Amino acid sequence: MELIHLVMDLVVPPVLLIFLLVILPPYLLYKFVNSIIKRFTMEDLTGKVVLITGASSGIGEHLAYEYAKKGARLALVARREKKLQEVAEKALKFGSPDAIFICGDVSKSNDCKRFVEETVNHFGRLDHLVNNAGIISAFYFEETKDISSSIPLMDVNFWGSVYPTQFALPQLKKNKGKIVVVASPAGWLYGPDTSIYGASKAALVNFYDTLRVEFGSSVTITIASPGFTESEMAQGKHLTLEGKVEVDKEKRDAVIGIFPVKSAEECCKTIVNAVCRGDRYVTDPSWFTSVYMCKFFIPEIVEWFFRLLFVTIPQNALKNAAVNTNGIKEPLLTTDKQN
Repeated sequence: MELIHLVMDLVVPPVLLIFLLVILPPYLLYKFVNSIIKRFTMEDLTGKVVLITGASSGIGEHLAYEYAKKGARLALVARREKKLQEVAEKALKFGSPDAIFICGDVSKSNDCKRFVEETVNHFGRLDHLVNNAGIISAFYFEETKDISSSIPLMDVNFWGSVYPTQFALPQLKKNKGKIVVVASPAGWLYGPDTSIYGASKAALVNFYDTLRVEFGSSVTITIASPGFTESEMAQGKHLTLEGKVEVDKEKRDAVIGIFPVKSAEECCKTIVNAVCRGDRYVTDPSWFTSVYMCKFFIPEIVEWFFRLLFVTIPQNALKNAAVNTNGIKEPLLTTDKQN
């Protein structure tokens, strides 16, 4: 057995290199031609039924508006009934022929089954499932005293997409529908103070990449990775170390740092257009893709830069903030908050 692995170690790399050299040029040509064709054969969403989770604010809210502008019928899901009602009413004004709202918690399997069933009962079908609901946390791993307090984050960010997918799958396969997954660049980049959040998004990406292989062409999957975008998360809403949801703008500044925040409207327009084209992935803003390339080719330098940006500079800023106007250093009180 060891001999077989030794032979494979010697043979497989050069064989794959030769294969790539032969297949890459025609493959890139195919991708280029296909991208042009897709721009002229985008899916018509008129009358299509779209279920969106986390639709009461931020990216979910603006995804609803973009789908509405294209004539889709909407089922909007979140926990805040009043906010959902406002989004549904606005979606109707944007052009949706019908928009319903359903209160539900995506971290609960029974709720997910219920809102999928209510959507199908109302509209008679389901064409797009948009798994958008999510929450962020921001803390250095060594700060936590009870890591189990982060379980709700995984329940929302990961299982909150898996549950609706399971219950919606029969309808999506029947109608050759689409699944849209709102992940994050944090799933494949370094986030020194968002390790659990990044892990939840990485799990999403791997899960839906695997489902794409299982489903084949019966269900199309688009994985969206929006960067820093206008939302409640970008305003500091986060899960604390104690497992409570709070708003902390200082934590928000520590997480986002020097990066610009993009308009939710423009981001969602990019995502919906990518879904209509049938794109496998969409990253917005697209310059995040360049950072990923840097991570692949020069990982040590990217790691150093991210440590400087998200660890060294924030910690120095906190130390400076702990010195009062008399120059006397006061003890630093930690809030144990996540972003």
